[in-house]
Amino acid sequence: MTQKHLGFIPEPLTVAFDNLLPSRKAPEGLMKSRKFKQILSSIDAVGLIEPLTIAKADRASGKHLLLDGHIRMFALQELGFKDAPCLIAKDDESYTYNNRINRLSTIQEHFMIRRAVDRGVTPARLAKSLELDLDLITKKINLLDGICSEAVGLLKDKQFSANLSPVLRKLKPYRQVECVELMVATNNITVAYAQALLAATPSNMLVNERGQKKIKGVTSEQMAKMEREMANLEGQFKLVEQSYGQDVLNLVLAKGYLTKLLDKVALPLRPKTTCGVNIGRNLGLEAFLLRRRCTRLHGDG
Repeated sequence: MTQKHLGFIPEPLTVAFDNLLPSRKAPEGLMKSRKFKQILSSIDAVGLIEPLTIAKADRASGKHLLLDGHIRMFALQELGFKDAPCLIAKDDESYTYNNRINRLSTIQEHFMIRRAVDRGVTPARLAKSLELDLDLITKKINLLDGICSEAVGLLKDKQFSANLSPVLRKLKPYRQVECVELMVATNNITVAYAQALLAATPSNMLVNERGQKKIKGVTSEQMAKMEREMANLEGQFKLVEQSYGQDVLNLVLAKGYLTKLLDKVALPLRPKTTCGVNIGRNLGLEAFLLRRRCTRLHGDG
């Protein structure tokens, strides 16, 4: 059985800030940034959650190089702390901490907030610790209410606004899936696009079928035309999506064949091959076959 090697010494060590050497400068305007204020509020409300990461002490000076946690250290200093718990890394490299970061998706963030609320943390305390508006915390808590599981599965690894959910809730489940598929395929998971899809959705696909969609400056005739055009666009999109892989493969094959043909043309020509067939005639035949293949790929037009 393969033995696993830890990247840190498991027991945290409390180190004074005077014995820490930052590995990079603080960005200009950091203290006024939203990110710094969020970290400052979080530490002030619930304390430091993740220890700083430092290298082993230098033998000459006895100081540690700070690998990760610069903003946390500045926030702790702002709050009047003189030291902080630290994890000593076995490798003194900072590339992993600064570049290999997995960002939380919106749905993962929702589950973390819901878990905190289930364990007794009030939304008001969460709002204070995250430096967020209480209404936004409430939206994040109720993010998936009224959203079908298939749509949730499509959005599980995506970043999107909490204001997207109220728009999707107005749609029936199968329409939710259709709209989310379009947003993911076009890489446009925005509230504005969702509202446009909602506006182009027929009434029988809405949760409240009797409720009329009212958009300022748009007549009922224009709304009906928009619905027909959107339905036609969705159909065309699905057809293109189905043939996209095969079309790309055909183009790659045609490119490879054309490259091979041009390489042959670049070679010095001999009057005869070993079989006595004129090379020029062979090239003419290959060009004719290539033309036929391209005609089949793209049609007669």
